[in-house]
Amino acid sequence: MSDGPRLALPIVLIGPMGAGKSRVGHRLAASVGAPFIDTDQRIIERYGPIEQIFEREGEEYFRIIEREVVAEALREEAVISLGGGAVLHPDTRDDLAGLPVVWLRVTPEAVAPRLTGGNRPLLADGGLATWTAILEQRAPFYAALADLDIDTSRRSVARIVDDITERFGGAR
Repeated sequence: MSDGPRLALPIVLIGPMGAGKSRVGHRLAASVGAPFIDTDQRIIERYGPIEQIFEREGEEYFRIIEREVVAEALREEAVISLGGGAVLHPDTRDDLAGLPVVWLRVTPEAVAPRLTGGNRPLLADGGLATWTAILEQRAPFYAALADLDIDTSRRSVARIVDDITERFGGAR
């Protein structure tokens, strides 16, 4: 551990595509001297690009392997970024009970430029309208699970990290 602030680990970042979970997670992990786990990145390392998994096997198969990767990650002392849809699995929601969970929110206006040029299979056809519909479906889960929610639309990553460490810092 570094000499930086201490957080109860794992600490979990949830939220929609483009909210900044990976950027915030990297910075938060570095600031507290903890490993960073991006569950989507772990899936890519083990199974290949997510968009190819969707094309080959479908969303149902993807959610099965996502659940396995998430369950494993949540047992590690790390800052963890979950894919936007990971909260759809009831076992994942159960696993998150009692853990520090941060919902990173973002407005459609702020997310639009963040999503251009990406390989996000659920957005392939509908763009921002699809993103908004997905968020509306998942927002009740995010809200129910979150101990803290932060709008990342106009906040710097450094300030977001400060907000998280202020909320969860100190020995527990």
